[in-house]
Amino acid sequence: ELVLKVRIQNPNLRENDFIEIELDRQELTYKELLRVSCRELGVNPEHVQKIRKLPNTMLRKDKDVARLQDFQELELVVAVGDKNSLFRVPALSEQSGYNKKASELTY
Repeated sequence: ELVLKVRIQNPNLRENDFIEIELDRQELTYKELLRVSCRELGVNPEHVQKIRKLPNTMLRKDKDVARLQDFQELELVVAVGDKNSLFRVPALSEQSGYNKKASELTY
């Protein structure tokens, strides 16, 4: 696994911490990086304009992703628009604490 630190680029947030994500080294593609990052941060992938390797390098293709090393810091640069549609609402099965058996109980 490759461990990366990602966050949403937003200078207006008081707390803009990184989270760590893991990517399978056999699947180091731009598409997979985008998918995993968006899922972990709860962002709609359609709103991501670019992925930036800090401090100032834009990732554009699979070869760029393949060169990443453990604990490199990345930012998702998102389009500013309708704030309600920026963040993806996770499905019930993706939410932490979701209990499939409890959801199937009938009263």
